[in-house]
Parts: sequence; structure tokens; C-alpha cells
Amino acid sequence: MRILVVEDEHGLADSLRRGLTAEGFWVDVANDGNTGLELATTRDYDVITLDVMLPGMSGYTIASTLRERGDWTPILMLTAKDGEYDEAEALDIGADDYLAKPFSYVVLVARIRALLRRTGHVRDGEPLQAADLTLDPQARRVKRGERPIELTAREFDVLHALMKRPGQVLSKQDLLDEVWDWGSELDSNIVEVYVSSLRKKVDTPFGRRSIQTVRGVGYRIADDDA
Repeated sequence: MRILVVEDEHGLADSLRRGLTAEGFWVDVANDGNTGLELATTRDYDVITLDVMLPGMSGYTIASTLRERGDWTPILMLTAKDGEYDEAEALDIGADDYLAKPFSYVVLVARIRALLRRTGHVRDGEPLQAADLTLDPQARRVKRGERPIELTAREFDVLHALMKRPGQVLSKQDLLDEVWDWGSELDSNIVEVYVSSLRKKVDTPFGRRSIQTVRGVGYRIADDDA
């Protein structure tokens, strides 16, 4: 598995390179945003770990540029910034996960492995449908009618978890346990962030309400979302 680490703190970048190499990954390192974007667009990676504050070009700009070009390589944002607005911004531009510094190296590796499993593991099963919303687990594609919808790896997995159980209400903890391997360590409000992001992509542009909130309980996919 090949990982791109874009990090301007040379000591941290070198530590990540050595640690991830010892874990069995092939690691490339970029210490500025321009080099990071060049590597990300000229080589194939399984995961990109991306710092936000970078010389030359911010991590946000790199992530949004890759998504605009149709590159959906899983992105784990690493940043010294913290707070729900920073996290929401990272997710809104297409990042799949967010980890604030200082972070545990063990947690970092666990999250990278989880992203790898998301993109290489959840690929079997028949296409799922709720009204005109279709999700193909094997191809990892989502569309509303004939219009394709681009989702991040994590957004896809949240939607997949809901669509596998049409009409059934899933609590935030249910979704954390299924979609995040370290769910017990996370604030359940992260589920709200992803559900909100999903609605902006699969419902709002089409005037639909397929992802419904059951107050005090959780979320479900409606069979009739008109």
C-alpha cells in the first residue's frame, strides 16, 4: 500500500515516514503544498495524509483540487487546528477523516487502516435502492436517477450502512460502531456532520428528504423520499 504524507514539520514527517514504513507501507513525503499536489496528481496512492497549514498551498486547497479533478483517494487531514468548524470545513471539501495534533500514532495508523478497509473491503453485495437513489457497493457508486453523485469514502459508508436497512432507525452509536472502527472513542456528533454533508449531496439538490432524522433516536432511509 502506498501512502503520501504531506507535512511541513520535517521532524514529524520523518517520524511518520519511518513509522509507516515499519508498518509495511510504501511512503512518499512532501514538505510543501505544491509538491504534495504534484505527487498526488502524478502517482497513485491508497491514502493521503494531509496537513492543513502548508507553505505554498494549503491542505484544504490540495484536497478540494483533487476532488474537483475527480480524484477520490481517501484523505486524512492532520492539523494543529481544532474545533468543529475546522472539522466541518475539512469534510465539506472532501476529506474522509480529520485528526487534530497532537495525535496518537496508534490512532493515526488505526484510522489509515480503516480508510484502506473502507476502499478495499466494502465492495461486495447487490446494488441498493431507495426510491430513485441507488448505491452500488461493488463499484462504490451512488446516483440519483441517472445523475451520479460523488461521495467521500466515509460518506459512502454512512449511506451504505443506512441503505442496507431500509426503514430501520440507526442510532449515532450504531453508525459509529459500523463505519468507524474506533467508534467508542469518538464524539457521536461527528455522525451529524456526515449526515449533514450527505444530505447536501443526495437530497437537497434534488428536492428530496431520503435521510430522515428520528428525533432522540437516530436516522433512517425512507423508501419514499419525495
